[in-house]
Amino acid sequence: MSAHTRDDLRRALAAKNIEPLYLLYGAEDFLRDRAARAITDAALAGAAAPAFNEATYNLNSNDVQAVIAAAEQLPMMAARRVVRVTDFTKMSERDEEILVRYVTRPATTSVVIFIADELDKRRRLSKALLNACYAVEFPVLTPAELTAWGRSALKESKATIDDRTLAHVIALVGANARTLSIELGKLATAALPSGHITFDLVEALTARSRELSNFELADHLIAGDRRRALETLQILFEDKAEPLMLLGLIASQYRRLSLAKEMMTAGAPNNEVFRVISLLFNKREDFLATARRADAARLARGIVRIAETDVAIKTSLGGGGASGSRLQLEMLVGELTGEQTASAASYHVKR
Repeated sequence: MSAHTRDDLRRALAAKNIEPLYLLYGAEDFLRDRAARAITDAALAGAAAPAFNEATYNLNSNDVQAVIAAAEQLPMMAARRVVRVTDFTKMSERDEEILVRYVTRPATTSVVIFIADELDKRRRLSKALLNACYAVEFPVLTPAELTAWGRSALKESKATIDDRTLAHVIALVGANARTLSIELGKLATAALPSGHITFDLVEALTARSRELSNFELADHLIAGDRRRALETLQILFEDKAEPLMLLGLIASQYRRLSLAKEMMTAGAPNNEVFRVISLLFNKREDFLATARRADAARLARGIVRIAETDVAIKTSLGGGGASGSRLQLEMLVGELTGEQTASAASYHVKR
């Protein structure tokens, strides 16, 4: 199938055109995850027991045969089942072949959604997915796209904002739709009853955010400065930032730094790096400085540990609730800065 845009997908779902296979990929994980949810809701609309007809499989921890079995299972009191598949980009050739066979002849009673941060288009599986699936890419939003998206989000909240103030909010939070969504939600609530978000209100509510560079936490992690990294993490916790949101920000920054490092090592000029990695202009020098200091192998190890922490938080492996999630993040920060796990856990207990 040919590539589609986010607007194409929205129109197709509104018209109730549901495909058996979807591929959602790209670094903008907030909008990508919302799209996966929208597809799921559309596919299960009218189902008597929707919860029994959806499942998610991480192929780092699940066998590919379990995915195929789920996709071929008949739905329960519904027209379709929905199966979401993540972390499928580093599979063995044998497992890739199993998925390739499925996507060439998918079950008509299931909707399978493949979700990835990045896609190596040279691999056979990637080519098969791009050919067989309704594919939508979710790159990092440009400043103009962030502005348009922010206005749309505020319209849903029945809040208003002028151009200068919205630009200021975006400059503070960076090119991440998840973070922008959280910040605009807080501002819209604080602006009640008038609903108008003023520049002074932004200044009052984001004073500490302004002190934190968009890249500060990642910069401390790359520099191995665990004290400052943990202090920054604590400030973000006190600002009511969700652990999974913070983990997503760390993951996104590590992936972008890894890509930038690879391009810079290959001799790519700065303008080529920023063509691939969209950033606000006033954040570019900070980003390049951090990328230059970073070690490629350490970034790769960090990405693996971030993925493991994501699983641990979502499965309550290290303890449930907010405290368990916070402990997992503190342990991750400790490990990424070279500190032993026990030290990070000790920091959590002593606070």
